[in-house]
Amino acid sequence: MQMNFKCSLTLTALLLSSFSLLAQIEDKRGVVAKNAELVKVQDGFKFTEGPAVNRMGDIFFTDQPNDKIYKWSAGSNKIELFKDGAGRSNGLYFQLDGTLISAADLQNELWAIDQNTGKETVIVPSFRGKKLNGPNDVWVRPSGGLYFTDPLYPRPYWEGIRGKDMEQDGQHVYFLSADRSELFRVTEDLTQPNGIVGTPDGKTLYVADIGAKKTWKYDVLPDGYLTNKTLFCEMGSDGMTIDDKGNVYLTGKGVTVFDKNGTQIAHIPVPADWTANVVFGALDRRTMFITAMDAVYTLQMKTRGVW
Repeated sequence: MQMNFKCSLTLTALLLSSFSLLAQIEDKRGVVAKNAELVKVQDGFKFTEGPAVNRMGDIFFTDQPNDKIYKWSAGSNKIELFKDGAGRSNGLYFQLDGTLISAADLQNELWAIDQNTGKETVIVPSFRGKKLNGPNDVWVRPSGGLYFTDPLYPRPYWEGIRGKDMEQDGQHVYFLSADRSELFRVTEDLTQPNGIVGTPDGKTLYVADIGAKKTWKYDVLPDGYLTNKTLFCEMGSDGMTIDDKGNVYLTGKGVTVFDKNGTQIAHIPVPADWTANVVFGALDRRTMFITAMDAVYTLQMKTRGVW
């Protein structure tokens, strides 16, 4: 009897917690599925980051301080280790051919990782003969080529490698061509670029300047250069994603959603001090997968992610 009473109290607490969180969701346009609840899939990590979705809807994400990449299987809702010794990978993104691109900041490189074997290849070791600051987030455009942000977040494991001072002359965004023969800067006027994502047609790029607490919108030219820089919203972000309606999802204190005009339309609270990143997963791309501190969460959505 006593055990049942305790179980009832625990269940009641969980239900109240879920109800309380659900009640806190601000959703002006109905982006979240009706009666959806934020579900903690697993905790026990140190700091989760960089979720990326493959064709099957599975999510690969990093535990950056522990130097590991994990895989969440959409069909089973199970998490397994994909790669140990991951170059301190941070942001991840899949190319159309299934290659996993990683911002590996152990030695400030960009990696291409075979999804089947886990074998990595360094595709960007440096820029103009100097180490990058620390590649952070990546977006691969549909027509080929990729963009990545290069802010400076001094890491304790850099001691003995390069210290804590930038070798580059600032914190910039870079473009790497599809054949990997060209690497050049596409922004040189941002404070601390971090999150990055583009539209599925490849014509628009969003870059979050977390240092300036702003997110910018650019037109993407065929050669990879950017033009028509426009303020999107007065908020920076760690990670970013986009849905099929053109809504942009920013992270930090939970997940904040803006429509394509930069108007805030939703806020999803997450029970963590910091929400690092977000992506849509599962085959139908209606499961939002959130990395937040030591745990990862899912939330069922009405909107659908793009790939």
